[in-house]
Amino acid sequence: MPLATIFDEDAPKVESPAGSPELKATPPAPRARAGRRSPSSARRGPFRPGQLVPARARIEARILARAFRGLDAVTIAVAAILLFADQPDRMGSLASLVGCGVLFLALRGLDAYAFAHRERLPRHLFRVVAAAGAAAAAGLGLTLLTGAPADGLWGLLALTPCLMALHVAWWGLVVHGRRQGRLTPNIVVVGATGNARRLIEAAMRTGEVNVLGIFDDRLDRAPDDIHGVPVLGDTRALVDHRVMPYVDRVVIAVTSTAEGRVRQLVERLNVLPNPISLYIDLGRDADSEAAVSRIADAALADLSGAQANSRKAILKRAQDLVVASVGLAVAAPFMALIALAVRLDSPGPIFFRQRRHGFNNEEILVWKFRSMRHEMADATAAQQVQANDARVTRVGNFIRLTSLDELPQLFNVLRGAMSIVGPRPHAVGMKTGDIESAKLVGQYAHRHRMKPGLTGWAAIKGSRGPVDTPELVRERIALDVEYIERHSFWLDLYIIVMTIPCLLGDRSVVR
Repeated sequence: MPLATIFDEDAPKVESPAGSPELKATPPAPRARAGRRSPSSARRGPFRPGQLVPARARIEARILARAFRGLDAVTIAVAAILLFADQPDRMGSLASLVGCGVLFLALRGLDAYAFAHRERLPRHLFRVVAAAGAAAAAGLGLTLLTGAPADGLWGLLALTPCLMALHVAWWGLVVHGRRQGRLTPNIVVVGATGNARRLIEAAMRTGEVNVLGIFDDRLDRAPDDIHGVPVLGDTRALVDHRVMPYVDRVVIAVTSTAEGRVRQLVERLNVLPNPISLYIDLGRDADSEAAVSRIADAALADLSGAQANSRKAILKRAQDLVVASVGLAVAAPFMALIALAVRLDSPGPIFFRQRRHGFNNEEILVWKFRSMRHEMADATAAQQVQANDARVTRVGNFIRLTSLDELPQLFNVLRGAMSIVGPRPHAVGMKTGDIESAKLVGQYAHRHRMKPGLTGWAAIKGSRGPVDTPELVRERIALDVEYIERHSFWLDLYIIVMTIPCLLGDRSVVR
């Protein structure tokens, strides 16, 4: 995931930490002394889409292709049933069924679900027509061999315009998805090398990935850009760069024989939640294009990062939609009463909004019922809540104790920014004492390899409330990483079921 599925409807415009709208291209930063560049440069390259979409909202092309194939299969199956029922002759019915089967297999065999980036619609429709021709030929051959009537073949041919119309619709969805930035994976390259140049050239030929930028520790010898793709800084800039929530994969393109440097880069970049892969180039265009295809299909062996599993991602998103929808329907009356109580208890807004870290370090806006006095609200979590905290209102104390203040986050789940189960989202810049919590544990960002959740493994294991000591931070991160490594549909169900008794059974936790 790090995968977003076809169920995710949320694709917000890029926002800066201050909440301004979509990042605009800025002029290239002037070269500093010794050839260094500003690490915050947001220069656009030839691959930069008009609107950057968070990695969680990306759709895997192969998942979309499977959905199209499934819908075609349903259409052909319905046609087969109708043709079979319409044929009084048994052999004629058999010929219709064989023709429908050949049609489905021919569509797959002729790559009618590939939707290649540079292929035009007429050529794609030719594949559909060719598949229909193969089906008609198979049906006709069987009728000639058996002497059965060929009436069913006319129905089979009549199905062709229907399939063509469906594929025009599929084609339009694919084009729209690419234009929106939802279908084409975004990558950044580490190493301004010859390998990086060949990778970028292959990406330009195929159009299967967007290379947003290059990072290199040797900036004094690196060019300003490679084929227009800008060098944005060194690996230290990469870790905190604002483009990273929109990056699906980090590709190390240094020479594979430089084992020491590769090992050093992997160790340095291991703090990232983004998957990391090594690109090995053999010097042939066909091999480079094949590598780009593997990157686009997320089929490279990851050196670091969460292992993508499309089936798990789809099940998790479906689970989120069902549980959040049912939860909102059940909780709506209680939410209305809580909103009224918050309004009557103290002056200020009903809801409290806070920027927190989501998937791939994306900054998301999390909603809660306001539990603190408005003038004392702490959006940056510079001071975590303590027992008998004077900032918490009377109603706020109750809704925090019962975790009812978290109910508005069901809307975050429906929008796709959060899941029902996952690591709890921490505020951007949250501190433990005087130190930023993220700097206390080297693997802190690993908890961002999945969407944050309303509840989670850590919550039912007793790690709830503030993490105001380094030991509590380490415990929370260890439990979050354990969940990410173990997560499954059934584990999520177990966590959901155990959440309420765990919350109600432990009143000693400060919330």
